[in-house]
Amino acid sequence: MSERSLRGTQLGSRSLESEAGVEPAPRQLVEYRCEDGHRFSVPFSVEADIPAQWDSGTHGVGLRVDGGATEESDVKPVRTHWDMLLERRSFEELQVLLDERLAYRRGDLPAAN
Repeated sequence: MSERSLRGTQLGSRSLESEAGVEPAPRQLVEYRCEDGHRFSVPFSVEADIPAQWDSGTHGVGLRVDGGATEESDVKPVRTHWDMLLERRSFEELQVLLDERLAYRRGDLPAAN
């Protein structure tokens, strides 16, 4: 197996490509401040949505210094089975169905298919 491997290469070796002519993506530094006054900066892409909070890793969660807009959650409220049922039938229709099924269970009505 060693005959087939390239000489001078190893796992985790450096890339043989040069970085000449490679331009990094545009970045912006966003400054955050923790409750204890600790300030730190985090680099983000200029196209990124900047979060209002960031964990410094040592001093806790920091808030944006520039007072950027707080994030609004786009999470839809959870729809329950009852909510979906009310979208298909009115409360009065459901009451009629319930009364019919209870009467059937009591033996007052024959089975309806």
